[in-house]
Amino acid sequence: MNLPKYITDERTGIKYELIGDYYFIAGDNEESEDNRPIGRWGRMHEEYLKKNKRHVFDSMFMSGKLHSYLADIDEQARDMFDNTVEKMKKAEGVTEELKEQDQWEWVHRMENIQQRAGEIVCRELIYT
Repeated sequence: MNLPKYITDERTGIKYELIGDYYFIAGDNEESEDNRPIGRWGRMHEEYLKKNKRHVFDSMFMSGKLHSYLADIDEQARDMFDNTVEKMKKAEGVTEELKEQDQWEWVHRMENIQQRAGEIVCRELIYT
């Protein structure tokens, strides 16, 4: 019996390679075109998926889509964080003038804003 070298499970989309008498999940022979870094937010989301949604993590990993997905999440999270910080700065009057007048107060308020913005990003995007 002559078995095909590669088969794809139509239900899952996973590609298998015949090695000896058995089919194993095929490695990704294609060079990944997505060189974007995963970054802080992407790594946080990856850990969340590993611990809380293992089936999603495994499926994306096996299909070769995990890196692109995590890079997208990282970009979205960075944009959300930056926009949230800017809105909070404006709403709370944290300006360059404050920075010139009282640097320690500016640093304290900026750290507070960044902490809250990070919590919002985590709640809305990373841990979902």
